[in-house]
Amino acid sequence: MQDHDGTGPIRPNPDLLLAAVQASGEAILITSAELDEPGPRIEYANPAFTRMTGYEAAEVLGMSPRLLQGPGTDRAVLDRMRSALVAGEPFQSEALNYRKDGSTYMVEWLITPVRGPDGRIAHWISAQRDVSDRREAEERQNLLVRELHHRVRNTLATVQAVLNASLRSSMGMADFRQVFTGRIASLAKTHTLITEDRVQTVSFEGLLRTELGEYIEQGRLRVALRGPLVPLPSELAVPVGMALHELTVNALRHGALADPDGRVEVTWTVEEGLAGPVLHWTWNEHDGPPVALPTKEGFGMELLNGLLTYRIKARVDVAFDPDGLRVSVAVPLPTAG
Repeated sequence: MQDHDGTGPIRPNPDLLLAAVQASGEAILITSAELDEPGPRIEYANPAFTRMTGYEAAEVLGMSPRLLQGPGTDRAVLDRMRSALVAGEPFQSEALNYRKDGSTYMVEWLITPVRGPDGRIAHWISAQRDVSDRREAEERQNLLVRELHHRVRNTLATVQAVLNASLRSSMGMADFRQVFTGRIASLAKTHTLITEDRVQTVSFEGLLRTELGEYIEQGRLRVALRGPLVPLPSELAVPVGMALHELTVNALRHGALADPDGRVEVTWTVEEGLAGPVLHWTWNEHDGPPVALPTKEGFGMELLNGLLTYRIKARVDVAFDPDGLRVSVAVPLPTAG
């Protein structure tokens, strides 16, 4: 580069350089060259460093950057850093640091040497940035990927169970196609509800409305739903949703919804059990056709018990009352935290 008169290299204005560093969004530290304690000593810290760490520049001048380290700082990273600096090489990495108030943050830093006229390292310059949000996003993404793998395995197991139950209960190919397609469609609806929710849960009432929505008609009491908001994680939502589908199909084919005057009432509560909260829900059918014991082609009792009793350790009681089918279920819920 040339001077303004074109005869030599441009000499940066020191005041301009200082203003640029002061205005930088990245924390900048300049330290002395010695690496052994009590060095290196901080000789300059810009305002971004204060915003990131809570330390004013006057508080850290003469101190070592080690004051930002703590019990959670990875020693392996620090050892690699020292090896690079001893060799006079730049070093870039991430580590856990501690603010003045004791809170932690993930810092990414690039440390480079500044050499004097004799070629020896005179100072170190460290550019730092808080990458806590990025690391949290990466960890959440990794968690979601693990959850996806877990959910796919569970879904494949559920599809296999549905296929086997549908084959055993179907009277022919046409019946199998209808039953199996309906069950897979119900499974897909539940997964859609799960993925649309930010925290990957589905409300119990939401599952009920997915199956019974078209029968909740204004001015008619075909379906009544009463209970509090109960969010269900995916591992519970899938089997519960499938069970509600079986109950709905049974009601349409053989139960209350097969009669114009029939009604379905679902009520639920959450109570504290010995091992944690429990969702108690009851499916009550009224004024439908005469109640008969479930037949092979009718109520998917095997699938219902498999989904609820064995998959999620629920307690299921089925009663064929004169007024209609009554199913009572107790589902253990995950404890908070």
